Amino acid sequence: MEEYKNPALSPEERAEDLLGRMTLREKVGQLTQRLYGFRIYRREGEEVTLTREFQDEVARYSGLGTLYGLHRADPWSGKDFDTGLDGPLAVRTRNDVQRYVLEHSRLGIPVLFSSECPHGHQALDGCLLPVNLAAACSFAPALLEAAAEVCGKQLRDMGVDLALVSMLDVLRDPRWGRSEECFGEDPYLASQMARAAVRGIQGAGVDVVAKHLCAQGETTGGVNASAARIGPRELREIHLPPAEAAVRAGAAGMMAAYNEIDGIYCHANRRLLTDYLRGELGFGGIVMSDGVALDQLDAVTGSRLLSGALGMNAGVDMGLWDTAFSLLEEAVERGLVSEKRIDEAAGRVLELKFRRGLFEEPFVAEGAHWQVYASPESFPQPERLAEQTPVLLKNSGNLLPLTGGGRRILLTGPASDNIYAQLGDYTPPQRPGSGSTIHQAMERLAGERGDAMSYMPGCPMFGAHSDGALALAESAARESDLVVVVRGGSSSRFSGGEFDANGALLAQERATMDCGEGVDACELRLPGAQMELLRAMRRTGRPLVTVLIAGRPYAMEEIERLSDAIIYAFYPGPMGGKAIAGLIYGEMEPAGRQPASLP
Repeated sequence: MEEYKNPALSPEERAEDLLGRMTLREKVGQLTQRLYGFRIYRREGEEVTLTREFQDEVARYSGLGTLYGLHRADPWSGKDFDTGLDGPLAVRTRNDVQRYVLEHSRLGIPVLFSSECPHGHQALDGCLLPVNLAAACSFAPALLEAAAEVCGKQLRDMGVDLALVSMLDVLRDPRWGRSEECFGEDPYLASQMARAAVRGIQGAGVDVVAKHLCAQGETTGGVNASAARIGPRELREIHLPPAEAAVRAGAAGMMAAYNEIDGIYCHANRRLLTDYLRGELGFGGIVMSDGVALDQLDAVTGSRLLSGALGMNAGVDMGLWDTAFSLLEEAVERGLVSEKRIDEAAGRVLELKFRRGLFEEPFVAEGAHWQVYASPESFPQPERLAEQTPVLLKNSGNLLPLTGGGRRILLTGPASDNIYAQLGDYTPPQRPGSGSTIHQAMERLAGERGDAMSYMPGCPMFGAHSDGALALAESAARESDLVVVVRGGSSSRFSGGEFDANGALLAQERATMDCGEGVDACELRLPGAQMELLRAMRRTGRPLVTVLIAGRPYAMEEIERLSDAIIYAFYPGPMGGKAIAGLIYGEMEPAGRQPASLP
């Protein structure tokens, strides 16, 4: 028996033996994560077929290193409950892909499956958590760890090996559209929460690729992927602590960031990816590129071939959607990269496969049991985390919580009854009736307390208001004893848009987002006519509770002046509406703390 097939040997010994049997092309194939997994199949009813592109890629490399995003579902992937993978079909298709790779691999090398988990699994029926900026409000790493473990269990049951998890960015400029992905502006808090996220997911048996390394939250002018104009002291004091925490927690991988630091792109930064990460921290896992980032090094090299060599020599082990790493065979032949460096990178990928037991158990059990992880009845941990995320910023005259009953309450505002406005960016489609909006939860609690609640949006979230709708809301407010205005922004992509090769938003058919990747802002005001609605409600003289649902900090001066009570909730997840209504009615205490400054 070949040594690499002997499970009694260590992953390192098995990988070394296997490397000695592989061609250069087979090694390079372990490093190219070029395919978009959601594009390698076609679904018709309950039948799934694998595409020629997938088959050709497997044939080219006599196998496949890693397949990204087989289960991904969102507007960019174009997958929904009719075209994507859900229920038993999701696991069955994963096993079919693995079987095809094994049957067409000369040496029988299984494929790794990677999947996005920015704040829960980005798949149909995926278990979703509050976004990172919301989770950080809990100041409770243990609570995040427990909720993340639920996500990890679902990922494991679906056959995912690598969870790509946002956790390393520190919020330095609230104009940045990806503010919601940060655990706040404080490096200590961010480090504790990053450690918890790694421990939770990996404790369930799925390896974490922590992203992004690093200083992406610094930005220039709040622009995504722009330069971090900082020196070594600020880099180490602010941006590197979360990365160190993730490494110490045992993260299996790190993903390089798009930005440059002091003039050097992270994907080409050997001091960062090799000297610091491996030399200082002793990191032994894989370094993955961000989507098409290696190809973007063409701006420096002027050559796709040189870009791949530059990234490999800097310390990147595995590509993502790029073509640069598919040229590594030629780079070795031309002396741009040593085969020793290819062996080093491929060895890390193979060691990971051996450590995960894929050579012995390449398939996962098929069944529908994984879907229950999205159910708060079966797994309440995500809902418990959501309950700790709303922050009570103001409460003049102890207006909250509402006690007793018999009140006439007006609920208004465009974020009152929009489940997608609670979820954040990179969110899968939701089944009808899943989760709880503020309107749904308030209606239930008002009925239980004997309050009469009326509801009207008042104005759209984006765009100009309707004079009639605004006047109607103002008139209803004058007939009420209390007004609750729910306002904010959205990172939802479900109104249509044009997306970049890495999934970032390029343009929308109409403005329905003010946050998310590719949605940076030049000012921090609420979108549309929402301030006009708040001013109209204030004119009525009725006690006014303002609820803000957001993906970034908004400017608060006028909002604070007009409101008697303020609740700030960064996207709190599917059960966020229930949590906010519970805070208003005193069913839970206001435990959230602010993780970022509000201008």
